[in-house]
Order: sequence, then C-alpha cells, then structure tokens
Amino acid sequence: MAYNPKTPTRHRSRSDAAKTPLTPSLISGLNNVFISSPTKTGGSRSTKLGSGDITNPFISRPPSPLKRTTTGSIHVSESLKRQASVGVIRKGGIESKLDVVSRDYVPPPKPEPKRSQSTPAVVNRDSRDRFITNREDTEVAATLDMLSLNPKSASPGHTARLAAATGVPLNRRVLAYHEAPPAASDSTLAQQREFARPLYARPGALPTSTGATTNKSRKIATQPERVLDAPGMVDDFYLNLLSWSVLNMVAVALGENTYIWKADTGAVEHVGEAPEGTYISAVDFSNDGAFLGVGVGTGEVELWDVESGQRLRSMGGHQGQIATLSWHGHVLSSGCGDGSIWHHDVRVARHKVMELLGHTGEVCGLKWREDGELLASGGNDNVVNIWDGRLGNVGEGARGVAKWTKRNHTAAVKAIAWCPWQPSLLASGGGTNDATVNIWNSTTGARLHSLKTPSQITSVQWAPHKKEFLTTHGYPNNALMVHAYPSLERVAEIRDAHDSRVLFSCVSPAGDVVCTGAGDENLKFWRIWDVPAAKKKKESKEVRGGVTGSGILALR
Repeated sequence: MAYNPKTPTRHRSRSDAAKTPLTPSLISGLNNVFISSPTKTGGSRSTKLGSGDITNPFISRPPSPLKRTTTGSIHVSESLKRQASVGVIRKGGIESKLDVVSRDYVPPPKPEPKRSQSTPAVVNRDSRDRFITNREDTEVAATLDMLSLNPKSASPGHTARLAAATGVPLNRRVLAYHEAPPAASDSTLAQQREFARPLYARPGALPTSTGATTNKSRKIATQPERVLDAPGMVDDFYLNLLSWSVLNMVAVALGENTYIWKADTGAVEHVGEAPEGTYISAVDFSNDGAFLGVGVGTGEVELWDVESGQRLRSMGGHQGQIATLSWHGHVLSSGCGDGSIWHHDVRVARHKVMELLGHTGEVCGLKWREDGELLASGGNDNVVNIWDGRLGNVGEGARGVAKWTKRNHTAAVKAIAWCPWQPSLLASGGGTNDATVNIWNSTTGARLHSLKTPSQITSVQWAPHKKEFLTTHGYPNNALMVHAYPSLERVAEIRDAHDSRVLFSCVSPAGDVVCTGAGDENLKFWRIWDVPAAKKKKESKEVRGGVTGSGILALR
C-alpha cells in the first residue's frame, strides 16, 4: 500500500476550501463515516467519520479546530474575533495549559556530610565573596558608620570631656601631611633659640661625676693640682683679671685689690689698691715680668713695680673702664669701654702715643703678637680687628687704621690668642650667641678654620710645645676643652671645672699648667700639657777641630 503524505492545512490552497463547503448536513454525514487506517502490524484501524468516501485523502483526519466553522448557536463577539486575528491564546485551549517557566532550576539541598567528632563544625560561615563588594544597603550603611570620623558614642558627655581635656577635635584628623612651617621672621625668637641651643648641644655622655672626657691617646687629670681662694673676684665676662708672668708669678685682681702669688714659694703679696669707689678691671705683666699694668674702672692705667710693690705712675685720659691690657716692650696698650685703644709709652711723660679707632663697642680682648708687628683686638660689637703694630709717626693725635676687620662672629669677642709656633695664626672666640672659635691667617686675612662649641668662649690659650689649643667656657658647661690643630678634634674636656662660668685663664711659663678663675671665687691650676723633654747636654765644649759651641755662635 502506497503512503500518501498529507498536505498540511497551512499549505492548502483557498480554492480547495471553496469547492467543498462545510455545511451542517455534510458535517453530520461525515460523522457517521468510519475510515480504516493501516497500523504498524499490517492491520487496519477504523475511524467513524460518516458515510463519505474513505478513499478521499483530504478527510483522512479531522479538520483543524481553528478552521472549524462555528454554528449559529455560538455567538462570536467582535472582541473575540480581534483576539483570534492577532493570535491571542484562547482561554481553555491547549496552549493555555502549557506550563510557563518562571524561575530557574533550583537543585535540592544536599544532605550534610557526616563528620567525625574531631572535626569542628562550621558555624555562621560568611558566604560573601572577598573580591566582590556586597552592595546591600544595610552593609553599605554599616561600612559608612565604621568610616565616620565622629561615630556615635555610648557616653557623649564623657567623650566631649575627654576631647576637651586632650585638645583633640573629634571631626578633624589628628595626623596629616602639611607643608613645613615658614621660618621665624622674629629676630628675637631666633636669638632666644640661639641662647637655649647650648642647653641641648652638650655632646657626649658623662662617664663620671666630674664630667671629664679624654680620648685614648691622652690622659689628662680631671682634678686640679691646686686650688686657691679668691674672695671678691668680680663675675664679669668683659674683664681680664688674671695674668702669669715669665718669672712664675700670678697676678689676680680681687675687687679693688691686686695680689701676686709666687708659684715657686707659694707666697702671696698685696701689690696695691684701687682708688676709693672704683675697682680693678684688668691686669697684665710686662714681657720681662718686672712691671705690672693695672686697669681701673674709672679709666686710669697704673704702672706698678713688682719687686718693690710701688706704683710708678698713673696714666689717665680714657672715658670708660679699662677692660683689657697688653704689653709689647715699653708700650702698654689699653682697651676702653668707649671702643678706643690707646698705646702708652711708659718711658715718657706724654704717655699716649697713638689711638686706634675701629670698634663701636667695648674692647674686651687685646693681644700683641710676640714679635710686636701685629696687634689683635676683639670687642662687644662682635668685630675682630688686626692692627699694624708699627707706630709710625707717634704723637698726641696719631690715628691707626685696622689692617683686617672681621665680622664673622655673632657675639662679643673676648678670647684672643696668637699661636706661638706659627705666628700668622690668630684664634678668636665668641660669646654666648656665637660660641665659635675662628682661626685666622693674619697674612692673607682668610679664615682658615671654624669650630662650633657648646657654650660661650671666655678665653683661648695655645699650647707652646704642642699643636693644640685650649678654650674655657661659661654656662652651662663651665668646661675646659682641649682641641687638636688643624683637625680641630676634641682631645679632652673637663666639664663643670668650676661651680660658676670659667671667665679667666693664663698659662705657666713652662707651658704645662693652666690657671683658671671663675665667679665661684676660686683659682684652679690644671696640668693640661707635658713639659717637653730637655735637650741633650752638649758632649763637650771642645770637639773635633777645637771649635766650641760658643765659638760657632761667635763666628756667626
């Protein structure tokens, strides 16, 4: 039996439907027709369709319900027709019975695996992804609360009191990055900082109660060899009340009296007394130690004979106190409080032979070089002057002009010292606001070295037989410091050498002991350097050829 494919309803032509109209009588007749159809086993299947022709291929199956003509008993409204034309699913049709998938497949929960007693249970596991932020409103709000600079406190009163007590605001950052503050423009504030800087600039630690430090190569006694009482010593930075002569005598001014202590015998002699109502402001021995120059607070310069203890003359003319004196030969130079420097020729009646005008403040440091060619001075105007020592045309109105004028110091310059083994070197030290040692070349005027110290410098002393120099200091260290030259390395330091600031110092003729004076009314003698070994004795006056040492000097 041949298989005849059926033509789908949607492919049928409209002409076929027009040729065979489906009338009610035809439909009722077709209902009584039985059509046998083949089965898979070779038999036939009967279908009651009516009495029509069973060989008609067009009626092998019922017509589509959509093409079924409605009878007049079913009223079709216009809205129903419109719905049918647009393909709306009819209520009660096969299409309305299909299940529509409204949500994705959710697998059933897996049964929790059984665990052993040793395995801990996982409780409240956080299911959030650590790389993806959960943007739920509640969690975002909680995060913002945690980031708030002013969270709600359980006790706002206590928080407010704590913030007020500590000075930390609640709504501002405690730490933040800002630009550096501008430099202070107030000179007074900068000056106060300079004054306070020595308090915080004390280098090194105190190994002992005496506060003495030395390096490994040098051993310096931290205790003085001798201490002398000096009652009435004036505690004045600008004065110079101590001098040590080549005859091993120490002159010291105590108030209105002048005394001499003989180091060889330990005897003390009273030299003289200042006029009533004034005081001794400066003392200095002559180069041969036979005379003593004494400066008085009223401006007079006195000359005393050391051996006889008599005052030889009094030279007046200054308008202020004589803070410093310095000898060279028969010329005694004096520094006055009005800024002038006078040269006094002690041999002549008209003693003033020259006046040096180069300071606007009190002259408190004055020192002749050993050869007498140069004179160095320091003043309260922070200036260091180097003068030509050659007097030239001496006379009452003679004036001198400084060879070099240095303004590098920022405080009064009292400490002045010439180097004995290199005459061109001059050391100068500044006061509290400077606390610096400068080394000058007097030939070129250049500053060779500069050394910052912890406190004010009151005096400088060069070692006669060693490349070192000593500085004495005031508040707060009250120290003695030994420095190497030219490295400027600190060789030794004796802190708290006096109970008050160390104001005056002088070196013994042998160059080994330093005497210091302070406002605590004590004189202390410190062994700082060693005496150089004596030269070997000459073997004999008669040597080969019969020439002696004295003969060699004579031949020259």
